[in-house]
Amino acid sequence: MKKQIVAAAVAATMSSVALADISITGAAKVNYTNIDNAGSTPDTNKFTQEMDLKVKGKSGDTEVVMNFGGGALDGDTNDGTANTFTKADDTGGEMSGVNNMNVEDAYVKTKISDVTIQAGTWDSGNNELRASARKAGKFKASTSVAGMDVSMSSSSAGASAEEYGVATSLGGVNVAYTKKIAGESVKASTTLGGVGIKYHLEGSDTANSDRNYVELSGKIGDVSVKVGKATADSSATIEGDSWMGDFEAQTDAYDLSAGQDVQAIELSTSMAGNKVTFRNVQIDDVTNADMDFNKFIVTRPLASGATFELTYTALDDYGTSNDTDTLDLELAVSF
Repeated sequence: MKKQIVAAAVAATMSSVALADISITGAAKVNYTNIDNAGSTPDTNKFTQEMDLKVKGKSGDTEVVMNFGGGALDGDTNDGTANTFTKADDTGGEMSGVNNMNVEDAYVKTKISDVTIQAGTWDSGNNELRASARKAGKFKASTSVAGMDVSMSSSSAGASAEEYGVATSLGGVNVAYTKKIAGESVKASTTLGGVGIKYHLEGSDTANSDRNYVELSGKIGDVSVKVGKATADSSATIEGDSWMGDFEAQTDAYDLSAGQDVQAIELSTSMAGNKVTFRNVQIDDVTNADMDFNKFIVTRPLASGATFELTYTALDDYGTSNDTDTLDLELAVSF
């Protein structure tokens, strides 16, 4: 009898877990990077890791999402600095140099009649013109009216953060317009004769502060081809982590200055089970600030479920001794 009671209790517990609509997904990657610096600057070697975990709970039309991120584990750089892998004590303390898992996104998304409501904190995402932004106390309401998607968003920053958007398809062209307090955003994309065309404008009410992006993409035989150009006015700066490069400030990649334009071409194909990609990126139009780099990327899925990626980047920073050759080996997995 006792065994039957225990079995029933276990079964009831398992049923309640199965009925709970909760999903957990995530990703992890570990990188080894060697940077060969020109001139007298010492070469650097480092290991880094990045972990992300997403938890989603759902009840009817309402979902709660929390994203956790952590990592940035930097090893000995081979340049005389101390190894950061030492523990403070033998009692299970944290390794110095390791960031704790931080709550990055936390929001509730639900529906009131035909209106979708989202409130909390979430990342706006990167694109070819601007960097991502994450603010607390964000709010967004969106719905569809007469074939158009309309939205309104704001945040705790007040009226200066309010945005109103509309998006639709006109004659096969996808268009989106967002009105901001001090500017506007215009996006358009379509396909003509097998060629993808994409346009993005980030307009500003401030003089000489507009940014725009044009992209053409298609296939030539088995090779996918993409060409893009991002242009900034004299008082505007291209930012963001996109296929053309990581131009976000406060990174150890390429922090651009006002007025610099970026143009790039990408060729990619499959070869012996690998995805092989070549990119050439040129950054110019500011005196004594021209720069370009060639990037070779080989990506291969492994039988273990992980993905291995080798990236070699040769950067030429004109008029300086900042030229670098970078080898990055990455092991990544998503679940």
